[in-house]
Amino acid sequence: MSTHRRLATALLAAGALTAALAGCASGAPGATGSGSSTAGASTAPALTGTVTVFAAASLKSTFTQLASDFEAKHPGAKVTLNFAGSSDLVTQITQGAPADVFASADTKNMAKLTDAKLVDGAPVNFATNVLEIAVPPSNPASISAFADLAKPGVKVVVCAPQVPCGAATETVEKATGTTLTPVSEESSVTDVLGKVTSGEADAGLVYVTDVKTAGDKVKGIPFAESDQAVNTYPIAAVGTSKNKEQAAAFIAAVTGSEGKKVLSDAGFGTP
Repeated sequence: MSTHRRLATALLAAGALTAALAGCASGAPGATGSGSSTAGASTAPALTGTVTVFAAASLKSTFTQLASDFEAKHPGAKVTLNFAGSSDLVTQITQGAPADVFASADTKNMAKLTDAKLVDGAPVNFATNVLEIAVPPSNPASISAFADLAKPGVKVVVCAPQVPCGAATETVEKATGTTLTPVSEESSVTDVLGKVTSGEADAGLVYVTDVKTAGDKVKGIPFAESDQAVNTYPIAAVGTSKNKEQAAAFIAAVTGSEGKKVLSDAGFGTP
């Protein structure tokens, strides 16, 4: 074989070896070719920290469950819950209480925070509720209708007018032409329920969800006029929150499919 032919053969062999090595490299671990399944993959950071939720008293049972579900889904996160009458919660927030999320039992109290520019973004309506009469299991005053609450001698307990359940009560009174004379006006719907379960009242005006939660501790008396005062529940992030990511995630949990199911199972309606 001539010198020139041997040189050409050697160059061809070297080129083939180089191509083969390049092909192996492209399939090696860590390669960035289009055939790599891990190219561009990324993992979102886990949600951590605490989110403080101020919620209407009538949401205690459902939000306690939703908070537990939220913490299970996000092991690094914690939910702190504060329940009270919506008007009391608004007062606390406007006075500087460190809340991240506010869930109100009516749109009127949420509007107070919105007007004060203490809400981050537009509130989202997530549930509705209506009133029901709660009486002790023995129903000592023989209550069967809303008008019965105005009978002489009936010890009825209601929410104060500034509380959503109290405002709803006043709406029903006006719609039916019935005037109640309560023995006490409470700052939250759970306080009204407590008066009934303790036997201090013959009847109390609470929400259908409260009656359901109370189980056999009370007897519920539905009344047709309750549809005159349907309360809509909005939720929003508080503008002064320092935990906006956690607040947004909790709101998403409440307004999402899982949250809707928990609320529906508790007797809440949809907005």
